[in-house]
Amino acid sequence: MSASRRHLLAAGSAFAGIGLVGATRPARAQPAPPPADYPNRPIRLIVPFPPGGGVDLTGRLLAEAVAPLLGQSVVVENRGGAGGVLGVEAMSHAPPDGYTLSLTGAGTLTAGPALRRLPYDPMTLANVTRLITAPFIIAAANDFAARDIAGLIALGKQREIRYASGGIGTSQHLAGALFEQMTGLRMTHVPYRGTGPALNDLAAGIVDIYFGDPATLSLIQGGQARALGVTSEGRWPPLPDTPAVAETVPGYAPQNWYGLAAPPGTPAPIVAFLHARIAEALGRPAVAAKFDRAGLHPAPLAPAEYAEFLRRDAAAYAEVIRRGNIRLDSD
Repeated sequence: MSASRRHLLAAGSAFAGIGLVGATRPARAQPAPPPADYPNRPIRLIVPFPPGGGVDLTGRLLAEAVAPLLGQSVVVENRGGAGGVLGVEAMSHAPPDGYTLSLTGAGTLTAGPALRRLPYDPMTLANVTRLITAPFIIAAANDFAARDIAGLIALGKQREIRYASGGIGTSQHLAGALFEQMTGLRMTHVPYRGTGPALNDLAAGIVDIYFGDPATLSLIQGGQARALGVTSEGRWPPLPDTPAVAETVPGYAPQNWYGLAAPPGTPAPIVAFLHARIAEALGRPAVAAKFDRAGLHPAPLAPAEYAEFLRRDAAAYAEVIRRGNIRLDSD
């Protein structure tokens, strides 16, 4: 095996090890004592992408699940743009009082710094917890000639393959870049302003394939697209008849994830309180089942564990970005 191949397998393994869908869920955290009078008004939760994607679904399921434990409503606000950066930036400028939160992911926290100068420092945000992990779904337009991953690779050596993502530097884009690196293909990346628009064009056949989040399930189940493979290490319960990509491309198992952040300087007791309530909510069987049915698997981490996870995830993505010579102006 060449040194280059070993590096790419290591990058794929790093992604897989970071967010294993089949990993055992951590024990339920003991609730932290709530700070005095917090919360005493509704909490604003920024979803930094348009409606219709996995981030949006995660935010809405989370708001519904955790509001009863907080004793206040959680109001979801979609604020898309720049691959999620604009929404997270808006959150970062809010008062650090625990009343403005944002969903985050690889593109806004761990991959972003290797691609651009972010308008905030990801590691000075109050990163509360990881929320979920999920595999990517490699979905194809219904009229796409290839029927499986082997067919995709064979076709990609004969003609251009156009693959969609929710934006340059998003985890979907970088999952596609890793696939190119591990298979030797050269595909054309077509970035969109979020998952919803990408899914629309996949259904219309404007793009060939999409490295999608679990929001893609509805398109597949509705017969508007086909699943070629999933990036779980083995078969994935929501699509039990769809092979794992690793069956054809050994070691390829990147995992998607979403987290929750508060503005820099948010007091530690508030961060601990939010983590405890979220972990409690996600640990409830009925809530976990609702997330699981959507292909979003609860995987909360305590703030210190989450900080270490973010460091490892950043290193893995930086390697993919370096090897792919990926820049914001490269697509």
